[in-house]
Amino acid sequence: MKALKISLIVALFALCFTPVFAGGKKDTGAASSDGKVHLRVLNYYDMTSPNAVAEIEEIWDAFAKANPDIVIEREDLFGEPFHQKTEAYAAAGDLPDVLYAWPAGRSSTLHTNHLLKDLSALTKKDNLAAAYRADVLDPKNQFAQYLGILPRTLSVTHAVFVNGEVLKDAGLTVPKTYAELKAQVPVLKAKGYETFLMANSEPWVPQSFIFSMLAGRFGGADWSERILSGRAKFTDPEFVQALTFFKTLVDDGVIAKTSLADSRGDIIGKFANNKGAYYIEGEWRVGNFITNKSTGEALISVARQPNFSVTVFPEIPGVKFNRSSSVTMGTGWGMNANIPDGSAKEAAAWKLIKWLSGTEVQTYLLKTGGIVTPTVNTINIASLGLEPLMLKTTQFGKEFDTSTVVIDSAFHSDVYNPINDGLQNIVAGSATPQQTAERVQRAFETWKSQQ
Repeated sequence: MKALKISLIVALFALCFTPVFAGGKKDTGAASSDGKVHLRVLNYYDMTSPNAVAEIEEIWDAFAKANPDIVIEREDLFGEPFHQKTEAYAAAGDLPDVLYAWPAGRSSTLHTNHLLKDLSALTKKDNLAAAYRADVLDPKNQFAQYLGILPRTLSVTHAVFVNGEVLKDAGLTVPKTYAELKAQVPVLKAKGYETFLMANSEPWVPQSFIFSMLAGRFGGADWSERILSGRAKFTDPEFVQALTFFKTLVDDGVIAKTSLADSRGDIIGKFANNKGAYYIEGEWRVGNFITNKSTGEALISVARQPNFSVTVFPEIPGVKFNRSSSVTMGTGWGMNANIPDGSAKEAAAWKLIKWLSGTEVQTYLLKTGGIVTPTVNTINIASLGLEPLMLKTTQFGKEFDTSTVVIDSAFHSDVYNPINDGLQNIVAGSATPQQTAERVQRAFETWKSQQ
């Protein structure tokens, strides 16, 4: 996999107010009157995911038990409510002490305005370089070119989950080329199956899970850098060709127009219940299919999992970078920049961050499907006894040899939102690829002029 290069973004504010980022509430960093350090924590927590209940016990309760001198005041949110609350806290200068964040994209407000403490000195002090991948601690892989978070995973946003039970019933095998895939559409339809399942009701989904990959395959690994530097445009042939091919997927029935009504919550059930042959998502979605530790149930049972696999989109004619996928540095944990250096609160917050992004928690998340690609090099994955589908997904990186950018980790939200909307319009038939490219280029030029 080529070295990651993450350039990028400043998120649109989710709330209707004018943010004021300077200053914020003064924090002495001292322990409270009870002699304990109290930490406000904003946690990204999907209560509907498998093992969600066990996560509280295994991660948060375990930390509390081991650190009775630290009191965690945790707020759990997920999806848009999480992002909206983050922006609200940022605008009010009232950011929690420790919070879950992205290295760019939806958390770019935090990075741009240096609301997150630079963790570099702390990582060097504790010699974390000995335990983590080098690219994880490289500040160039985070939006503002400093180490705002300690990532606990790498994220491959384009993965094709394959339902071998559906393919077997239809007398098909995994296609190696797009021509082979296209030929499968009428065969699958005759058997009552959809070809590709994808939750296109959410605008960011097609951009992140398939179009970022297509843009990379048509434009090359450095396509975003060329646009950002002014050496290329969104209206150049490569980007228009990527949009045109996306339209071809709809025209050929590979992606159904009805997918505009499919949500991420619904689509996993459709795939697990054999409604379609392929499902496009991020690699981490495997965690929704494996056994829920709390209930002992799984969307795809251990007995069925050998019938499923994970790969990348088949070869596209005339494309140089067919063995590629879209990759970004993953999420992790950051610290409020207002916490004083050398304070008791900094020490407590750093202890929590190292735990949440460390070997023990990453091991737990691997075993439960919370992550797929760890950032620590201290885990023996083969010894974890992973379920078949999870084990296959940890080997997914062997399916491609070139990493290309994820669009919403490479451009300002003023630019990627028009792409998101344009892709939905293409699926709906209300915009052409050329019109979409022109709109995105105008949006880019407007954004660029304001820098």
